Amino acid sequence: MALFIKRIRDEGLSVKRLNIIMFIVSLIIYTALFYAMSLTGDNYQKTQEMTKTLLEWRKNSYNLQIGSDYLTEEIRSFVATGDKTHLDNYFEEANVTQRREEALSNLKKNLRDSDAIPALSSAMDESKELMKKEYYAARLAINGYDLETDEFPEEIKAVKLSEKDESLSREEQIHTAIYYLFDEEYNASKMHISNNISNCLNTIEQEIDYKQDEVNLKLEKQLLLERIMTIVLALVTLTIVIITNRLVFNPLNKCVERIRRDSIINLKGAYEVRFLAKNYNLVYYTTKENENQLSYEANHDKLTDLYNRRGYEFLLKNIDMKTSALLIIDLDNFKDINDTYGHDIGDKVIKKAAKAIFNSFRAQDYVCRIGGDEFAVIMMRADSSMKELIARKVDMINERMSATDGDNIPTISCSVGVAFGQEKISVSEAFKRADKALYDAKENGRKGIAFYG
Repeated sequence: MALFIKRIRDEGLSVKRLNIIMFIVSLIIYTALFYAMSLTGDNYQKTQEMTKTLLEWRKNSYNLQIGSDYLTEEIRSFVATGDKTHLDNYFEEANVTQRREEALSNLKKNLRDSDAIPALSSAMDESKELMKKEYYAARLAINGYDLETDEFPEEIKAVKLSEKDESLSREEQIHTAIYYLFDEEYNASKMHISNNISNCLNTIEQEIDYKQDEVNLKLEKQLLLERIMTIVLALVTLTIVIITNRLVFNPLNKCVERIRRDSIINLKGAYEVRFLAKNYNLVYYTTKENENQLSYEANHDKLTDLYNRRGYEFLLKNIDMKTSALLIIDLDNFKDINDTYGHDIGDKVIKKAAKAIFNSFRAQDYVCRIGGDEFAVIMMRADSSMKELIARKVDMINERMSATDGDNIPTISCSVGVAFGQEKISVSEAFKRADKALYDAKENGRKGIAFYG
């Protein structure tokens, strides 16, 4: 710097001219910095728009579910009470309000290429198909309550009852109509529709998360660009201050000291920094909110309320494997139950097994359903000294699953493989060991337990 100033003196270059050059350079940097900040503002605006869009998409997805549930509630109320008001409400929603149709139309406009649209369309088609059964039940209830059919919509008038249902007494017709809308087939259809809509919502949120990640990456690049330009601008400003101080304006030393006390390099208190802080805070809180909005259903199995595969993998990433034990549990000959009794009974067997397993372990242990008939238990603070205790727990599970309790659910047994954590053992290695032990248990006649090693 001293040589540079000496050269200016020797060559007779005026400070004013130098300041003009520095001013032009600074102006160029300021312009570039302002443009970068504008881009950051645009990315911030996109983040806001994406958040607003996510809320709108979620609202439409929920409206589809709410509309479907409302129709079910009203048609059930009608067949149960005979109150025509409920049927009027039903057709008001189906033919006039049409929340389902409006929600699906809005989503199709904004999510043309989304994987969620087929799931939504499928749910809508199933819901409309289910309405045929609701029309039939309503027509049967009208007969049972001896109501005038002329007062009801054409959809009801067009329904033809079967000879069997036509021959029923009025009381029997009412009971049959109620049965149609409360039986397992109807409830299973409703559950399937609800699951499709839930899967759609998860897909939408994943797509939004992906887009928000793209915006975050752009914001990070913009931040890096702004930092570089700010540093260059600070160096240019510092050069002007030093030259002006040494050659002309000694009082500017105080300005230099003030700049130094304010820590310009660290960008504390400046307008640009506050602007960036607001952007990054918003991005952070938006991201945090999206993470917190992961529903209970995302990490839990719908049938058993245990942790699902996703929850299981999350747990494995966050536990200390060397102080834990991993149990892999497989139901013996479960396929035969499904083939013999059907999937509905199979689901009941799964639920019974899940309850037996869950109730056999401590509150601090984690019970997961990781496959159709496969479960995993992560026992915290467990080592090989607990083999006998674990074996008793497995015996208790098999006893509970073999008890009939008058529930007409087929009995079943389970085989268990156990691996204890060790120093430097990986999660994948622990699973391989437990799976190897499970294989040994099955080879030794099933309905038992084997420990790795």
